[in-house]
Amino acid sequence: MDFLRPASWEEALAAKAEHPTAVPIAGGTDVMVEINFDHRRPEYLLDLNRIGELSEWEVGQESVRLGASVPYSSIMEHLRTELPGLALASHTVASPQIRNRGGVGGNLGTASPAGDAHPALLAADCEVEAESVRGTRLIPIDAFYTGVKRNALEPDELIRAVHIKKADGPQQYSKVGTRNAMVIAVCAFGIALHPGTRTVRTGIGSAAPTPVRAKEAEEFLNAALEEGGFWENGKIITPAIAKQFAALASGACNPIDDVRGTAKYRRHAVGIMARRTLGWTWEQYRGAGRTLEGAA
Repeated sequence: MDFLRPASWEEALAAKAEHPTAVPIAGGTDVMVEINFDHRRPEYLLDLNRIGELSEWEVGQESVRLGASVPYSSIMEHLRTELPGLALASHTVASPQIRNRGGVGGNLGTASPAGDAHPALLAADCEVEAESVRGTRLIPIDAFYTGVKRNALEPDELIRAVHIKKADGPQQYSKVGTRNAMVIAVCAFGIALHPGTRTVRTGIGSAAPTPVRAKEAEEFLNAALEEGGFWENGKIITPAIAKQFAALASGACNPIDDVRGTAKYRRHAVGIMARRTLGWTWEQYRGAGRTLEGAA
């Protein structure tokens, strides 16, 4: 195994173009596990740790440009307001040591359905900035996951950053595991309210071959909120709406039985998480509305 260690982004792109099979490594929290257990033996490792810009972020007017190697601990500390769903997901990532090393770029690169960041990224809506010596392109998150541990990157492309829309409403994240720390998700669920467009987006992890959105659940809830005038009146969402949303979210799953849980349990758990996170986010939205009305 050869170890490539570029000193700049340009050198990294050149190395990836010359060695398309090279596996990028930054935090190493996913790649090194596979190598240590001999599940993967790449011909080349492409070390990106000398490229400082990958660990930087920029808060714009509408979105956050998050470098691929920004550690989860930095997201938790500095971007909780702009990216609340991703910050909550970051809290569930393994241990403090791994949160100090791992980043969103690694989750996207490995594209494991159990990656903790995926549900939050899907719910928030984002684009993946991929680059090669041929140029740069932005890949919508909905088109990024193409199969089990496969993504839309070309062989010569590297992930430079992720452009995530800033939260314009409450976001939540929930994860089921066999314990509270150092655990791979049995399943996970993310939800984001987008009052600006009067829409709700979701993300499901570890309950299908790829991370997925519960699109039918979203469409149902968007219609129900609009028809009932919920965005304007801030009424409590009825139990019937919450129950149907949960059922449709559960139906979006296509899980398997494995050592962490059965397919039946995953579907059930996703439904429970969908109902609970909807309740939490809607209460936050109603509370924010009451605060604004009181200030007026």
